[in-house]
Amino acid sequence: MKLAVDSSAFAKRYVEEPGSDKLDFLLKDAAQLFFCVILVPEIISALSRRRREGLLTAADYQMVKAGLLEDVSDATVLQVTSRVVSHSVRLLEDNVLRSLDALHVAGAIECRADLFATSDKQQFTAAKKAGLKVEFVG
Repeated sequence: MKLAVDSSAFAKRYVEEPGSDKLDFLLKDAAQLFFCVILVPEIISALSRRRREGLLTAADYQMVKAGLLEDVSDATVLQVTSRVVSHSVRLLEDNVLRSLDALHVAGAIECRADLFATSDKQQFTAAKKAGLKVEFVG
């Protein structure tokens, strides 16, 4: 299965919260993993915020960051091409989405993902409306 993930879903691999078990199950079932180029910076941003707020130690941050970089090294990184931008424009016009969230969905459309995993309700709705098979991991 070609699994595309957004950062809200993939972050559950590193922060134990509702949906983490579901994400692990989907990852085990995936033959190929796809994610938009913005996924790593978005997850690093969230982890850095947790570190600044004292919810994550510096050592734990470094460990989680290393795990993230190792996990994504075998995945296919979806670039923001003109076709992805075109998909995202249509998504933004037809849905209530933030611009970066539209890029995640547009990337999943462009790579013809068998399944798109997200923890964002607006992305879930937009992806479903766009014809993607979607799994909510929340």
